[in-house]
Amino acid sequence: MLRAADLRQARREGREGNLVLFVVDASGSMAARARMGAVKAAVLSLLLDAYQRRDKIGLITFRGEAAALALPPTSSVDVAAARLADLPSGGRTPLADGLLLAHRTLAREQLRDPSRRPLLVVLTDGRHTAGPAPGPAAELLVRGRVAAVVVDCETGRVRLGLAGALAGMLGAPLLGLAELAAPGSAPGLAPGAASRATAGSRPARADGRRRHGDSPGLDSAAVGAGLAATVRALRDVA
Repeated sequence: MLRAADLRQARREGREGNLVLFVVDASGSMAARARMGAVKAAVLSLLLDAYQRRDKIGLITFRGEAAALALPPTSSVDVAAARLADLPSGGRTPLADGLLLAHRTLAREQLRDPSRRPLLVVLTDGRHTAGPAPGPAAELLVRGRVAAVVVDCETGRVRLGLAGALAGMLGAPLLGLAELAAPGSAPGLAPGAASRATAGSRPARADGRRRHGDSPGLDSAAVGAGLAATVRALRDVA
């Protein structure tokens, strides 16, 4: 006869897992392809230790008139390598659509596994040339207490500082794309910045001005390694 005491519930041991979701501006041409190369390198690097940590990594791109879930959250290097082999770029910049899809994706994953901590990594220059303004979508993520970091991809002499404004909306640290290629762990993160990101506080430089200038060329492999190191630093303090 089966008794209540005979029933056992499976329990997971070890640290809680993380869900790292990249949201990447894939509009434009050459610069977008370089960004995507760096993000691919970062995703594959993070997935190498994802199984042991119970982490999942996902990727959203936005271009043209909409955003797309290019890589549904996964712990598989093989799945990611296949899904990221050929990512289209070019067209307009529907930033709000990317943030809204991130909100929906994170909400769905939260229902599947409430213990998994979300970390949003947004690579953008902050411009939006298609769809609505990003403010309301950013507010949804803030209300959901999603930790975030914004990587400013703006280049050229004239800087609008729109990525800094987005970082302010999200309560996120602001890093520069070129900073991530610098040697060392967690490039561009000042002391305490990782804990501020996971606590949801305002960035140190919310005015949009960059701490270092962008270099004209982009080493995708170096930036990808720096991006992965930064994500690990943010992830490990959560």
